[in-house]
Amino acid sequence: MANGAGSEGFKIWAVDNQVYGPVELPVLVGWVKEERVTAGTWIFSERDDAWQKAAKLPELQMFFRKKEAPVAGSAPAADASAAAPPVIKPGSLRRVKIFADMSDEQLDRFIQFMEVVPVRQWVELVKQGEIGDAMYLVLEGELRVRLMIGGKETALVTLSPGEFFGEISLFDHGPRSADVVANNDSLLLKISAASFEKMLADAPELAAPFLFAMSKTLTARIRADNKRYRDSVQFARAAGK
Repeated sequence: MANGAGSEGFKIWAVDNQVYGPVELPVLVGWVKEERVTAGTWIFSERDDAWQKAAKLPELQMFFRKKEAPVAGSAPAADASAAAPPVIKPGSLRRVKIFADMSDEQLDRFIQFMEVVPVRQWVELVKQGEIGDAMYLVLEGELRVRLMIGGKETALVTLSPGEFFGEISLFDHGPRSADVVANNDSLLLKISAASFEKMLADAPELAAPFLFAMSKTLTARIRADNKRYRDSVQFARAAGK
């Protein structure tokens, strides 16, 4: 519900394509500090009656100026590799759907088992046929899953913030079934098979809700694949009549 004339409420377009709010400025600032709201998050200002990215909002610019980093590709590779990895706070993990029901305390402990992986645009992070030993969760950016057949690319799916891939490698350490390429500069979280096994041994109370949430997502994917297969069969049969 709108707050009326003179209101200074803000609405947030989240990675799950839902609009949250309106909230007051102190709440919005808190979300920025927790990294639930990033520089690229779309914010609606009721005062200005307009949408704009958080980094462009006058009330928030001071927070994002502190976080400014060299533009990707502007520094030599050696300098980029020497840069300290971004600090991940529990709140930022809520961009990933499978963490939505975990408490801040659980997420804070979960971070210890993950590695932050910045990926530059056009980098091939995963290659079809290579042995996999980790899964990845998308915090920022966009990647695509592709197959190369006869030298031509077939894009299978686009991965946005909140999604994950490579999870099967945690269990079978088998070959990757497709390539994964960054469409633009992205920030990922990596969980290696070794870290996952350590979590199972040292913190099963964390592994259990993680596996349960992941299984719900995988179940939804299987249902969607089954529907697509059923629809294609029905179409083929109807076309053959």
